[in-house]
Amino acid sequence: MTTAKTGARDQMRRLLALVPYLQTREAVSIKQVAADFGVSEARIRSDLKVLWFCGLPGLGMGDLIDIDMDAVEGGGDEVIRLSNAEYLTRPLRLDSTEASALMVALRTLREGSTDDERPIVDRVLGKIEAAAGESIAAQVEVLLPRTAARIRGLKATFEQAIAEGRQVRLVYYVPSRDEATDRVVDPLSVGSQDGYEYLDAWCHQADDQRLFRIDRVSQAEILDTPVDDHPDVRPRDLSEGIFQASEEDTLVTLLLAPGARWVAEYYPVEEAVDEPDGSMTVRMRVGDPGWLTRLMLRVGGRATIVSPAGWADDVRQAAQRALMNYTLPPA
Repeated sequence: MTTAKTGARDQMRRLLALVPYLQTREAVSIKQVAADFGVSEARIRSDLKVLWFCGLPGLGMGDLIDIDMDAVEGGGDEVIRLSNAEYLTRPLRLDSTEASALMVALRTLREGSTDDERPIVDRVLGKIEAAAGESIAAQVEVLLPRTAARIRGLKATFEQAIAEGRQVRLVYYVPSRDEATDRVVDPLSVGSQDGYEYLDAWCHQADDQRLFRIDRVSQAEILDTPVDDHPDVRPRDLSEGIFQASEEDTLVTLLLAPGARWVAEYYPVEEAVDEPDGSMTVRMRVGDPGWLTRLMLRVGGRATIVSPAGWADDVRQAAQRALMNYTLPPA
């Protein structure tokens, strides 16, 4: 058995995981818990003595987590029964190390998945990437021989379709909607940026030009039908970045606290003004309000939408819906 670390920080993480673990089991032996968490039985007993005095701020002794210590200690049946901890069913948050480890594992698992299994892995991976944010997701790259070969094969398919001027039917996973979509596209070019390969194409489903990350394409088939003529559409120059703002996109003004100034470095902005208190006012073009909502939720209280006002209302409503997941159940 591999023994887990037992410092204060590791104990805190173990305690946060121990409560939901015990809540899903009516009674579980100390031996089983110790084996599942990779620590000694004595360590689990010590953890339980800490949990026994835990609860929300302001609660009295009768409102704390309840553990049947008679069953745990000598003379009992050495099983753990936990109650009065329903308020700790709220979801835990991953730190950057944990999120990165999950992304590596899921991307590795994806390459060994069947065509039926891959969309399921993609859905889980998309949620982890969205929660971790682009800054962390972009730093995680898994290139197994099979991965590289699959991407090379897809690129060759798209390049052949471009050379022959034919349409392509592809199955593409969209993380923001958590679904695999079947599309017919007119391929324009293939390029790379930030460690990912992309297909630039006219999407007939969206009736617009779109970028497709090739590693999210599970199937691609060259069709007999020729591509449509798009005289005003030009392949994107990815050397200037994935997002390329246009005058048609909404100009958004954000006030970034010192801890959120990284937004101006990571995303293209039209103007950035340093404020006396260390904050920064930035103006940036945004084509998708949903993208800005996700960014604001990730940044939290360290950023404010100055304009347009309606977009701030959308973010506020999304935040309120998210907070409902943390609301205590009625007494």
